[in-house]
Order: sequence, then C-alpha cells, then structure tokens
Amino acid sequence: MSTAAQPPADHGPHEEHEGQHGVPHEAPPFTEVQSGAEFTELRRSYRSFAFPLTVAFILWYLLYVLLSNYAGGFMGTKVLGNINVAFVLGLAQFVTTFLIAWWYSRHAAAKLDPKAEAIKNRLEGGTPRVEGDA
Repeated sequence: MSTAAQPPADHGPHEEHEGQHGVPHEAPPFTEVQSGAEFTELRRSYRSFAFPLTVAFILWYLLYVLLSNYAGGFMGTKVLGNINVAFVLGLAQFVTTFLIAWWYSRHAAAKLDPKAEAIKNRLEGGTPRVEGDA
C-alpha cells in the first residue's frame, strides 16, 4: 500500500484550464493580436527606423575608433588652438547619440505609440477592432 501522492496529469498545452467555479478561461487574445497585420505593421515600423539607425551609428563609431588607431596624423590635426580632429569627432559621437535619441522619441510618439496604444486598448477590453484600422 503506497501513500505517495500522484503527480497531476499533464493535459497538454491546448486544453482549456478551468478558473473559479469551473468556468473555462478563454485563450489569451495576445496570441491572435501578435499574429495579426496590425502588430506586424507596428514591428515593421519600429524595425525600419531602429535597425538602419543602429547600423549607421555603429559604423560611425567604428570609423572613429579606426581613425583613432590608424590615422593618428589626421586625428591629431589642429582645428582651433589645441582642439584637434579627434576631439571634434569624439564630441560629435555624443551629439549624434543625443540626436538619435531625440529623433527616435519623436518617431515613437508619432508612429509607434498610437499603434501600440490601440493594440493595448483592444487587449485590455477597450475598443474592438474596426475593419480598416491600421
């Protein structure tokens, strides 16, 4: 006679689980939204902005590093007083970082946030999707 408890049976990922009072939960709507055209457009809009800008900034940074390592004469060229090309390009790295952050925040506010907010509202039970919305 064994008194060990049996582990619960695995019913698989597709079986609905019962919540309070035996009422089954609905499948999470985010899986449907994630595979929908609206979410795909949101991802495309984000990627089409972020990826090229990231690649461009990394290339710009690598150019600065390579010039610093292999073009010492050029980087040491005086621009104004004791300020040389290396110093100017180094400051330009900071300026471009802040410009990219500012540009991205404007892009997100204008293009990404409204789409994301619409999806969020729908997921939280706000407004149903109207055909033709994008």
